[in-house]
Amino acid sequence: MQIRDLPYPDPGIPDARSGPRFLLWLGRSQLGGQIKAVCWGLLHFTGIAGLSVGAGLAVQAVIDRSGGRLAFAGGFIALCGAAIAIGDTMLHRTAVTNWITAAARVQQLLARKTAQLGAALTRRVAAGEVVAVSTGDVEKIGWFVEALSRFLAAVIAIVLICVGLLLYLPELGTLVAVGVPVLAVAVLPLLPRAAQRADVQREKAGKATELASDTVAGLRVLRGIGGEELFLGRYRAASQEVRKAAVRSARMWSLISAIQVLLPGIMLISVIWYGARLVLDGRIEVGGLVTVYSAVTLLLFPLRHFEEIAMAYSFSRPSAKRAARVLSLERTAFEDERGGLDDARPTGDLYDPATGLRAPSGLLTAVVCGDPDAAGRLAERLGGHAADEEKSASVLLGGVALDDLPLDAARASVLVQDKDPVLLSGTLTELLDIPASGAVDPEKALAAAQCGDVLDALIQASVDGSGDPMRSRITERGRSLSGGQRQRLALARSLVTDPEVLVLDEPTSAVDSHTEARIAQSVKELRAGRTTVVFASSPLLLDHADRVVFIHEGQVSAVGLHRELVRDDPGYRAVVTRETETTAGQKQIMTPASARAREEIEESA
Repeated sequence: MQIRDLPYPDPGIPDARSGPRFLLWLGRSQLGGQIKAVCWGLLHFTGIAGLSVGAGLAVQAVIDRSGGRLAFAGGFIALCGAAIAIGDTMLHRTAVTNWITAAARVQQLLARKTAQLGAALTRRVAAGEVVAVSTGDVEKIGWFVEALSRFLAAVIAIVLICVGLLLYLPELGTLVAVGVPVLAVAVLPLLPRAAQRADVQREKAGKATELASDTVAGLRVLRGIGGEELFLGRYRAASQEVRKAAVRSARMWSLISAIQVLLPGIMLISVIWYGARLVLDGRIEVGGLVTVYSAVTLLLFPLRHFEEIAMAYSFSRPSAKRAARVLSLERTAFEDERGGLDDARPTGDLYDPATGLRAPSGLLTAVVCGDPDAAGRLAERLGGHAADEEKSASVLLGGVALDDLPLDAARASVLVQDKDPVLLSGTLTELLDIPASGAVDPEKALAAAQCGDVLDALIQASVDGSGDPMRSRITERGRSLSGGQRQRLALARSLVTDPEVLVLDEPTSAVDSHTEARIAQSVKELRAGRTTVVFASSPLLLDHADRVVFIHEGQVSAVGLHRELVRDDPGYRAVVTRETETTAGQKQIMTPASARAREEIEESA
C-alpha cells in the first residue's frame, strides 16, 4: 500500500480484544511494508558497520605502507557511504509510509465504527475521548508501527555485528558481545514506571481535551450565565495538571536517556583500554583495534532504537487500548438463526413491543411522554439504536424486526432526528446533499421547515457576494445560527431524505408558537403517505397529528386525538398543559361554569 492509494478499499476487521492485540493486528496488516523497511534498514546499518571495517583497513594499510590496500579501503568506504545514503533514504521513506498508512487505517476504522453506531457512540464513549483517539492516539499508534521496522533492523544488525566481531577478534569481540545485551536491557527496570507516568499524562490530557470540547460546545450558554471565567479557571487548572504530569514523565525519560549515554561510554572506554593493552602486548594489530573501536562507536546508533521502541510502545499501548475500546463497540442486535434478511426494505406499521406503541403506515403519529429522557430512549429504539442495557425485543416495521435487517437497510428505512441534531460545517448545498429518495427536493424541504429567515441570514453572512444562500457556509455545528435556526435546518435535512419512517424528537422545541404551527401543517402535508412519528408535548403540534399516543410509565396509556385526550385523560392533560398538583387540586373545587371555561381554553390551545 502506497500513500497515493489511500484510503483503503477495506481497512479490515481489527482485533480489538486489547491494545497489544490491536497493535499486533495492525503490524500484520502491514507486513509487506514492514519487511521492506527492515530490508532497507539492514542495508543502512550494514553500511554503517562497514565503515568501521574500512577505517581499520585504511589505518593498517598506512602502517604497513601499502598503497593498494589503502586504495581498496577507500573504495570500500565509498561503497559503504553509498549504502548508508540509499538505505537511510529508503528506510525513512518506507517507515513514514508505514506510519501514514497505519494512521489512515485506524482513522478509517474509527470512521466506519462511528457511522455504524451513530448517536449511540457518544452515549457509550465520552466525546472528548473520541476526539483524542481520532487525533493524538492515531499519531502515537502510527509512530509505533513506524519505529517497529527500524527496531527490528537494528536488532538484526547488532546481532550480525557482534557475531562478526567475535569471529574477527575474539579477545575484544567477547567483551562487546557481553556488553551490548547489558546495554540493551539496562533500562528495562525503568520502563514500567516511565510508562505509568506517561499513562497519567495522557489520562489528564484526555480529560483536559474533553473539558475543552464541552466548553466550546456550550460557549453560548456559558456566556449567557456568565460562566466563562469559571470554566476558564477549570481548564487552566486541568492544563496545569497536564503540564506537571508531562514534566514528571519527561524526567523519567531523561533518566533513561542518560543511562543509555553513560553505559555505552563506559563500555567504549573499557574497549579502548583493553584493546590498547592487547596492542602493546602484540596480540592484535592497530588496525584491528581501530576496527573494533569504530564498530562499538557505530553500535551506539542502532542501540538508540531500543529507547525509541520503548517510548513508542509505552505511548502507543494506552492509545491502542482506547482505540480498541471504541472499535470493540457493537450495535445492539438480536440476530436470528437466518443471519439477517436481504436488502429489501419492509413497509407497514412501526410497532414497539416494549411499550405497545404503534405508528400506522402513512400517518402522522404524535407521542407524548412525561419523562423527556424516556422519550429520547424510545425514539432511539424506534430507529434500531437501542442502548446496551436494553434487552427488550426489537422494534418491528411491517412485521419485520429492525435488528434482523442489514444495517444499511435499517438506517434507510427508519431515520431518527434527536433533540440536538448536529450540523456539519460546509455550504447549505453540501448539508442537503445526502442520500435520499429524490422525491423531496431541498427547496420543498426548506419551505416545509419554515427556513425563510435562515436563508436570509445566510445571504447576509455570505462572503462571496453571490447572494445565493445555498452557497453560504455554515460554521461547525451551526454555531453562527440560533438554536431555532439550527433545528429547522436539521428538520429540512431529515425531510430531504424522505425515509419510509421519520422519527422526530422535539423538532420544534426552540421555535416560536406561530412558526411551530406552520411547521406542523407543512410537515404533515409534505409527509403525506409516509409514516411520521413526532415526540412532542406542544398542543400546537399535537393538534395536527392524525393520532396521538400517550406513554405513561413505559407503556401506552391512551390513544386518540389531541382534543379528545385533553378532555378525557387527566394524565395526558397534566403533561400537555403542565398542570401541577396545586392546580389539579384547585380544579376540583371549580364551579361547573369555570370548569367548562377551562376546558374551552385547553381545547383552543
